[in-house]
Amino acid sequence: MIKTDILIIGAGPTGLFAVFEAGLLKLKCHILDALPQAGGQLSELYPKKPIYDIPGFPEVLAGDLIDNLQEQIKQFEPGYTLGERAETIEKQEDGSFIVTSNKGTRFHAPVIAIAGGLGSFEPRKPLIEDIEFYENKGVKYFIKNPEKFRDKRVVIAGGGDSALDWSIFLSNVASEVTLIHRRNEFRGALDSVEKVQELKTAGKIKLITPAEVIGINGAEHIESLVIEENGAHRTIETDYFIPLFGLTPKLGPIGDWGLDIEKNAIKVNNALDYQTNIPGIFAIGDVNTYPGKLKLILCGFHEATLMCQAAYQIINPGKKYVLKYTTVSGVDGFDGTRKEAPKAVVKAIV
Repeated sequence: MIKTDILIIGAGPTGLFAVFEAGLLKLKCHILDALPQAGGQLSELYPKKPIYDIPGFPEVLAGDLIDNLQEQIKQFEPGYTLGERAETIEKQEDGSFIVTSNKGTRFHAPVIAIAGGLGSFEPRKPLIEDIEFYENKGVKYFIKNPEKFRDKRVVIAGGGDSALDWSIFLSNVASEVTLIHRRNEFRGALDSVEKVQELKTAGKIKLITPAEVIGINGAEHIESLVIEENGAHRTIETDYFIPLFGLTPKLGPIGDWGLDIEKNAIKVNNALDYQTNIPGIFAIGDVNTYPGKLKLILCGFHEATLMCQAAYQIINPGKKYVLKYTTVSGVDGFDGTRKEAPKAVVKAIV
């Protein structure tokens, strides 16, 4: 049983920033996310795409924003459980909650903050016969441990940032990397496209376009793929097939928790604190809905801030918290660190 003050479901930018705001209030957080790494859509779909509407950053790469948020909250020592999906919830007699993941991990907290973006993400699977049979037998939709592919033959399918970035990375790990895309054009960061071109020229990446994987062969493990190229079929041998076609957002089991749902989003009270119809459960970021809702990262940051203020009152009933600006109060991390502005020097001018 993992016990915490606030269980944050969703490790996207809104969930990560909520850890910081909770930390200022001396509240401990644990983050649960179905994806294998923090960052949500920003890390999984467009880590190298620039974002232009984050205050104070004329331009910041999505992946860099996640890195900065994780660095910002490091001092508050959040717990992470990644690669697991929130499955069931049980309300306790004292008003707290026990959430159980799809892998059986249990979490106990007086406050739940659902910050799951558009919901739990599931990989978009190619329409290939028997592909489910080969899952965990050579077909991978996520790359959790790149070392698993050390000195192996790998085929990656896709035309976006994830397919390009992992092809580049694995070119120095795998014995052979083949990138297949149904078009000649790629939708990814220009430097990534150019790097793949360089690696292709250097013979470190095999590029097959326009082409599509249409079949998988193998008895107990994947042995080869059938690809269609220019109307003709051919077979290529491989140890792993990694289709990277993006993610499909689904509210998932959270949709069965008795929350007020509207068009696959959770209705909240935006006039006060973004609490749901169940006291103690909040929804912040893209996963919620209310009149005038804007699905922007900066709006999620605002919602996380107000949510934490309300969570403090639930966890510390009757205790008054006086808001102080960090420029005045500084920031005390749970790890013993302290950040504060230099003290003013009192000196007479004569």
